[in-house]
Amino acid sequence: MAKDLKGKELPTGIRQRKNGKYEGRVQYENERYSVYADNLSELKTKMTELHYKLEHGSFVAKNRMTVKEWFETWIEDYKKNQVKIGTIIAYTNYYNFYIDKYIGKRKMVDMRGEHIQRIYNGMLKEGRAVSTIKIISAVLNGCFKQAVKNGIIERNPVGLATIPRQGETKARRVFSVQEQEIFMKYAKESYLYNLFALAIRTGMRSGEIRGLKFSDIDKKNGVIHVVRTLKYEGGNQGFFEDTPKTKTSKRDIPLTQDMINIIEEQSKKYCREIVFINGYIFRLDNGKPVSRERLQSEINRILKKMHNEGVEFEYLTPHCFRHTFATRAIENGMKPQTLKAILGHSTLAMTMDLYSHVLPTTKAEEMDLIANAF
Repeated sequence: MAKDLKGKELPTGIRQRKNGKYEGRVQYENERYSVYADNLSELKTKMTELHYKLEHGSFVAKNRMTVKEWFETWIEDYKKNQVKIGTIIAYTNYYNFYIDKYIGKRKMVDMRGEHIQRIYNGMLKEGRAVSTIKIISAVLNGCFKQAVKNGIIERNPVGLATIPRQGETKARRVFSVQEQEIFMKYAKESYLYNLFALAIRTGMRSGEIRGLKFSDIDKKNGVIHVVRTLKYEGGNQGFFEDTPKTKTSKRDIPLTQDMINIIEEQSKKYCREIVFINGYIFRLDNGKPVSRERLQSEINRILKKMHNEGVEFEYLTPHCFRHTFATRAIENGMKPQTLKAILGHSTLAMTMDLYSHVLPTTKAEEMDLIANAF
């Protein structure tokens, strides 16, 4: 009978390895299988589960398990009860779109660092941003790290690959004051005009403002409560509400009279309907929420109208309104810590990064202020 590292006898089929982990061996139809755990209680549970899987034909031996099979197990058994549904959907989409075509059919035990490196290099050739490659690396690292814990592989191959260096980053698209006035002029007749107007005054993310409800407008305390983000997933999922991006994304934004006027103006659009307190402030005529694609499509329609009238205007996405709000706030002297709270940034570094991208005119004005010092 085996003994643990302290000399205590262990149950039949269990041994403790030199690294302190426990190994449980299960024999079935003349084949021997192993599971691993940090303590005896967890190990016995795993051995029971292994027995069940072997008897019901649902066990996949680690030497035959593919990356795809393990990823699906990792998501189902380790992540679904740990992270929010939006994260599960994002992880799955990242895997299906970026990872599966490279390593999905490979066996876990055959995975090496160069296989991960090929994913990174392939994504770079496809023109993917380094920030996206870093997300893929984080997903893969969590997946393979759990595989090491479970004894499926001996070493995490993700740590053996190198993320490519970040090239020259594309400057953030921000409205100049003149561009802001021109866009809002051309958007005046748009059914999403009030959404644009509120977005540029609050810096809210697309999903946050599309998921904003009348119940989030707290006139008594003078704030907008940002408590959800609206998302959409194809298939049976459809539209669903998720918690904001990070812990600091759940926040209160000071409510100005200008914002109240915009929201009240929007509510007048539903004068023939019952306006429910828990209803979305911005929605389509059929009552459905505004999707991210609908929002971008309406921006594109406005840009096309400008171009048809000979007005040159650079392409933009809904995130431009958030960057523009931040830029206007910086230009008008808002303190970094205050801006961080309003934008819902998780770190002050993210906010300070915006300060390095202020418009050239602002930089020139700041330089003029110290010109006489030399």
